[in-house]
Amino acid sequence: MNSIHKISLVFATTFVLLGSNQSLFADQPNMHEALNRLRAARAALVVAETNKGGWRERAIANVDAAIVETKNGIQFARTH
Repeated sequence: MNSIHKISLVFATTFVLLGSNQSLFADQPNMHEALNRLRAARAALVVAETNKGGWRERAIANVDAAIVETKNGIQFARTH
């Protein structure tokens, strides 16, 4: 399976799994959309070829940090 097929499979799986939960995210649709897109970006980075001088690994780490911060923002908004 080549990289394009892997990325397509990851995106399709992500949208199928997350699409069924839309009603759960009605309280903060933009934050949840951002979270979904960050997860999709991470999945694409994971299946990307080699490390590219360390930049791919750094990009994954930055996306992971962004996912954590987005989740924290969602949780904060629910309690304030």
